[in-house]
Amino acid sequence: MAIIIKTPDEIKKMRVVGKLAAEVLEIIKPYVYPGITTGTLDKICHTYITKKQKATSAALGYKGFPKSVCISINEEVCHGIPSDERKLKDGDIVNIDVAIFKDGWHGDTSKMFTVGKPTVTGKKLCKTTQESLYLAIRMIQPGIKLREIGKAIQKFIEEKEFSIVREYCGHGIGRKIHEDPQVLHFDGDDGGTMLQEGMVVTIEPMVNVGSSRIFTMEDGWTVRTQDNGLSAQYEHTIVVTSNGCEVITVRSDENFPKIINHKK
Repeated sequence: MAIIIKTPDEIKKMRVVGKLAAEVLEIIKPYVYPGITTGTLDKICHTYITKKQKATSAALGYKGFPKSVCISINEEVCHGIPSDERKLKDGDIVNIDVAIFKDGWHGDTSKMFTVGKPTVTGKKLCKTTQESLYLAIRMIQPGIKLREIGKAIQKFIEEKEFSIVREYCGHGIGRKIHEDPQVLHFDGDDGGTMLQEGMVVTIEPMVNVGSSRIFTMEDGWTVRTQDNGLSAQYEHTIVVTSNGCEVITVRSDENFPKIINHKK
């Protein structure tokens, strides 16, 4: 495993691209309403990324992915392909996953949106998933083992009687969109990886209402729950600091600190 420690100057550059990724999720919010197509949402994001931000979508063309953002609805876990035929409906829960590349660096983030009036289950699932991410972020500091973070996420989620998807995980990020280490969201063997100052990782728990079992659809990308239960995901890009962490993709609509310090 080759974990890349970022220098202060490199982290400064990553802050810029992290903020851009967060901005995309902020500007798209007013457009997430019943009747709009996921293809239209993708085009709005693409235009904003390329024209306004003068950046590049890291998703577009990645291993052949055909669109600029991933949009996953209801029972879709991740990697949903936007479509001009797929319209949002009242009560849907929708994940929009944004990965930006600019000036040699990446930022990666996602959040859930509710369309119209959410269902009770959908609302609880989204809230719990976001809380599990926040719980994990609050634990981050040099010297903690990644496995402890995954264990805490799993415990929290299962106490709420939901399940954690195990086939996908968070990851290191920097000049490449996916770097070492892998960040498991459950209590699994990760080789004993310990966080160090200067590491930059994503945490992105995927949480299902029913079974954790999933499958990939014939399009080769869209991942769905096997039992058609709802699924939710939230993701942030996080820098490990000398005494805590910095969330470089935090949004203005979040009631969550950008910087967490554990030692005074």
